[in-house]
Amino acid sequence: MPQNITKGFKALVAEANSKIETIPTEAAKALLGRDDVVLVDLRDPRELEREGKMPGAFHCPRGMLEFWIDPESPYHKPIFAEDKKFVFFCGGGWRSALAAAAAQDMGLKPVAHIEGGFGAWKKAGGAVEGGA
Repeated sequence: MPQNITKGFKALVAEANSKIETIPTEAAKALLGRDDVVLVDLRDPRELEREGKMPGAFHCPRGMLEFWIDPESPYHKPIFAEDKKFVFFCGGGWRSALAAAAAQDMGLKPVAHIEGGFGAWKKAGGAVEGGA
């Protein structure tokens, strides 16, 4: 590890996972279509085009999350002000762990993320729309 790096991504993800709820893929499949849950897809638009997307999931690029959550931000999205559970996912579960921890730190509750991300979702036979 380069000298200026004191904590790598593995440590950051482990730290995030220690303070957030992680939902196994099979349990996450039962959340699809529920009115009290927002499934938040953090993947890059190219990933969605290539791999498809989860039906009904709200797309929020990871780089915009904190700005979309904060009601004082000019980029705020009203969906994040709704009284719902926010369940984040990415391609493999790393970005979503960091995102859920950041959202929770900002005061958004309840939050969780899907273990293994969209890759695990597809492998478990979760519903997928589109894709190359």
